[in-house]
Amino acid sequence: MDYGFTTAAYVVAAVLFILALGGLSGQESAKRAVWYGIAGMALAVLATLVGPGAGNWGLSVVLVLMGGAIGWYVAQRVQMTEMPQLVAAMHSLVGLAAVFIGFNAEAEMVRVAALQGADAAEALAALSGFAAKVAEKTAAEIAVLKVEVYLGVFIGAVTFTGSVVAFLKLAGSVTLWGYTVGVDTRARQLPGGHLLNAGAAAASLLLFVLYMQGAGAWTLLLMALLAFFIGYHLIMGIGGADMPVVVSMLNSYSGWAAAAIGFSLGNDLLIVVGALVGSSGAILSYIMCKAMNRSFVSVILGGFGNSTGPAMEIAGEQVAIDAEGVAAALNDAESIIIVPGYGMAVAQAQQSVSELVRKLRARGKTVRFAIHPVAGRLPGHMNVLLAEAKVPYDIVLEMDEINDDFPETDVAIVIGSNDIVNPAAQEDPNSPIAGMPVLEVWKAKQVIVSKRGQGTGYSGIENPLFFKENTRMFYGDAKKSLDALLPLIG
Repeated sequence: MDYGFTTAAYVVAAVLFILALGGLSGQESAKRAVWYGIAGMALAVLATLVGPGAGNWGLSVVLVLMGGAIGWYVAQRVQMTEMPQLVAAMHSLVGLAAVFIGFNAEAEMVRVAALQGADAAEALAALSGFAAKVAEKTAAEIAVLKVEVYLGVFIGAVTFTGSVVAFLKLAGSVTLWGYTVGVDTRARQLPGGHLLNAGAAAASLLLFVLYMQGAGAWTLLLMALLAFFIGYHLIMGIGGADMPVVVSMLNSYSGWAAAAIGFSLGNDLLIVVGALVGSSGAILSYIMCKAMNRSFVSVILGGFGNSTGPAMEIAGEQVAIDAEGVAAALNDAESIIIVPGYGMAVAQAQQSVSELVRKLRARGKTVRFAIHPVAGRLPGHMNVLLAEAKVPYDIVLEMDEINDDFPETDVAIVIGSNDIVNPAAQEDPNSPIAGMPVLEVWKAKQVIVSKRGQGTGYSGIENPLFFKENTRMFYGDAKKSLDALLPLIG
């Protein structure tokens, strides 16, 4: 198969990926966008397998089938509540792939260099695949390749360990072969903090100079170890309040790692796709930082999610309400705003929420949803859950569209949310979320909070909302609570 087919297939696949990315910006087009992405990836894999330089087709087919089987198995088992962890895990694999490919490229460059000489023409002519490409490169091109390999390994290593830590923070704990590994959500750093990260980065830069001067593969290996540490220490230094940004940021890192791999392998499609993922992830991270009143650079450098002083004292007590009380408030209300959060996802209560909305709207009540940009633990998490439950798109509004409407709202229902409705963001300058834009649900005439118990949220921050006079706590599992409430509406 010649380069013409492969190039044409890569162009079509790239267009499909761009259409997929564009379609994911809206709920109505998201499903079609996913199919664009599937078609693009299938075409890209096919073009690579049959393109110039391809070989070991039997092994390639076996690996594709194995990967597909594992992907299918994981997709069947992973719940929507676990999607943030899954995304972090997938990022780690991209990073690890970049590291392996970088070391393989280095090994091939060493092998080709060992064959150079007056009597090596026959041996060089027998090379195939990537090694043949390396043999054709000039000294200047080899230098560029070494830069690409070094960057690919560095970004990939940071992405790998950073994504593993993010996965553990999101999952809470993981049990493997009888051993349980857990990471809490608080920001933690080793003594020395940012100086350790800066020192590791400076050492990596020094190793880069040595690597380019031909010091040997040991420089690449040592740099990879330092990059593994940087990824680990960066993400450990980010608190739970910023974890949605971390997931998006790691998505960007994985994209740049893929782009670096593409340059090393001379694969145009990997370059395009990596650039798309890297740039879109960076833009999303910036948007989310802005929504959380965070500095983009500061979040990347880590060390956020901690308080800056003593927390504000909270007066009052949490007042409980039962299903009958909630039903009475909803039956008397004309305007209702529902704020979903990760607790709704954990309880898998989205279908019950959808049924509640249907019954309330059937009685002529105005019901809308308020979605914070970082609700849940993944960008768009709540939108996906509500779409899955067939909630009409037109009543699902973003924070900026609906925040000013709370003072005219009869009842605000908070289902499993904490940090995104926390008034401490505006009232307590020492809070870890100080300055973060939040949904101002406390301005509604009455607030009902569906919550399992009196514990804090994911970031470990106490919420003064629960102690306000117009707030009532509807304790219990969100799905069971709503199922008990449904027969009372009407």
